[in-house]
Amino acid sequence: MNQEDMWTTRYRDAGEHYLFGIEPNRFLAHRAALLESGRRALAVADGEGRNSVWLAEQGLDVTAVEISSVAVDKARRLAAGREAQVRFIEADMLAVDWPPAHFDQAFDWVIGIFIQFVGAEDRSRQFATMKRLTRSGGRILLQGYTPKQLDYRTGGPSSLENLYTQDTLRAAFADWEIEELVEYEDEIAEGSGHHGRSALIGLVARKP
Repeated sequence: MNQEDMWTTRYRDAGEHYLFGIEPNRFLAHRAALLESGRRALAVADGEGRNSVWLAEQGLDVTAVEISSVAVDKARRLAAGREAQVRFIEADMLAVDWPPAHFDQAFDWVIGIFIQFVGAEDRSRQFATMKRLTRSGGRILLQGYTPKQLDYRTGGPSSLENLYTQDTLRAAFADWEIEELVEYEDEIAEGSGHHGRSALIGLVARKP
């Protein structure tokens, strides 16, 4: 099953519920003050819209990209219900023809929350795309799981190579200024998809 079919099935099976809830990711939300340093944000693999809608509620100009049409429809309903303005795009961030040229270096913030659906090779392409989208002086914010998450099994991928370590992220952003890189554990409750004790890692990196 390809990524589009897999995620569409998961979001459709959630019915009227939101698979990962409707509240923003906590790592992202706790950095609300930092977000004031730039006004144009892109949320990649945004799912059902919980993070992009929240970003719009903070006053940012937000674009959200998601591969699943079911998720995009649900995200639009969430935005409409909360009167939030988000530009939703149905697209595969790993497609050879994405992103469009006018997205190059267009965003102050590029945000990836639990986008660990690829292994090492595709992750290099994923991060390269996110870097390309970020303007000089802009930032990438990531939240992900560490390998210890395989012990908890409270969300996230089942493949070890999809998970982040500090060394992985330091190497990936060696040419950027890493402003924050923190590994920690927390109890999270993000719908039925992420629930319980979790092994987490967060990154904020600034483009030179």
